[in-house]
Amino acid sequence: MDIRQLSPHFFVSPQVDPADMPALAEAGITRILCNRPDAEVPPSHSAAAIRAAAEAAGMSFAEQPLTHQSMIPDVIGQNRALGAATDETVLAYCASGTRSTIAWALGQAGNMPAEDIIAAAQAGGYDIRNMQQVLSQPFAED
Repeated sequence: MDIRQLSPHFFVSPQVDPADMPALAEAGITRILCNRPDAEVPPSHSAAAIRAAAEAAGMSFAEQPLTHQSMIPDVIGQNRALGAATDETVLAYCASGTRSTIAWALGQAGNMPAEDIIAAAQAGGYDIRNMQQVLSQPFAED
């Protein structure tokens, strides 16, 4: 598993496997947030399969499939509500972790300085410096 920390309670990763769920729960993750549409994965890695494994391991599960086209303010606000705005320790996943990182960053715009958002993503291995301008103002409403 390639888990990257963006904040004290928010992590991102590439696609997870149902078999990863016990280790993620043991590592302190309490919620899995699926940002990957089922059309991109085989049935063995569908949201339903990950949900069943996550819940069996004692974690909650939320689903907010994202594409670059669907990253609009309402969707980003919902994604934030399901992830970063909760009291849980969240692992959001997609194909590579990039979409989940971008969604997290857009959800933080207006709540954190853009430089801090970019630095957190950079520390996690994601270069989003090209988003400086959009991250300098609120993107999604709470």
